[in-house]
Amino acid sequence: MASSSSLPPRHTLLLPVDRPQSLAQAARQLAEGGLVAFPTETVYGLGADAARPQAVADLYAAKGRPAFNPLIAHVHDTAAALRLGHFNPAAQRLAERFWPGPLTLVVPYAGGAAVCDLARAGLDTVAVRVPAHGDALALLAAFGGAVVAPSANRSGHVSPTTAAHVMGDLAGRIDAVLDGGPTPVGVESTILDLTGDAPVLLRPGGLAREEIEAALGVPLAGAAADDAARPLAPGRLASHYAPRAVLRLDADRVLPGEGLLTFAGARPPGAQDAAQVLDLSPAGDLTEAAARLYGALRSLDASGCPSIAVVRLPRTGLGEAIADRLARAAAPRPEREIPT
Repeated sequence: MASSSSLPPRHTLLLPVDRPQSLAQAARQLAEGGLVAFPTETVYGLGADAARPQAVADLYAAKGRPAFNPLIAHVHDTAAALRLGHFNPAAQRLAERFWPGPLTLVVPYAGGAAVCDLARAGLDTVAVRVPAHGDALALLAAFGGAVVAPSANRSGHVSPTTAAHVMGDLAGRIDAVLDGGPTPVGVESTILDLTGDAPVLLRPGGLAREEIEAALGVPLAGAAADDAARPLAPGRLASHYAPRAVLRLDADRVLPGEGLLTFAGARPPGAQDAAQVLDLSPAGDLTEAAARLYGALRSLDASGCPSIAVVRLPRTGLGEAIADRLARAAAPRPEREIPT
């Protein structure tokens, strides 16, 4: 696989979804082995034909993504998903209840070439979801196959919620961006492992744990502590979704010159000396906070502040997913100390 520093340059097209030929052009790019970013209800995904190892290798290279981290296969309906994996009764119940939607199910792979080994990181499982976004579904239907689509940003950078975010990170590295406007949910899908006797929550996300447990009638188990060493699903690396600035979580004061990421109008001591203050939701709405999370991190990072103080947010509902993303963004990253 080519290294991320030796990628041949590509001319990246910006394709507005309201232009009639955009969907057909994006589907054609995928069919030819190209890389196409597109909106989902969570974040923008960087799409590649799941069956083409070279396209998947190009995707890894464009993102600089670790090759052992499996990718989610996106399909346009539940029938297509059922052809990719073996769904036990719990998986079937969840698919019927929450698809299309921000839920990814990890199930035993059904075999065949629909999702190549590289996309599954050599595992005998496959991560599948049906996104709840009209433009994504239209593109998937026009393409006709499974599309792997991690977040459309360089690995370790903040996930994109607008086409402009994608262009800022990946212009010249991918073939096209299907511009469908801002994404409504703003954090990635919830990921469940349905390969064992009990469902396991691998990653909190856009579908709250409480809704899933209510549908199944059983509590969700948590992933093993060493899962990040060889993850079953995307988003399980310890340091992920990270801005350049250092994040200080659950901050009860703000240091001079820091950025401040706050919630529900909270202003801890020192806020008056912050370089920039962004409130994820002045009204205290966790759904609004999730949708604004990555955009706020990008904005604070762009201000040049060396660190960002983050107030404590509620851990219920979507707050669990927000806390998970912030914890990964704050994880130690030795590469931050290397000039680029």
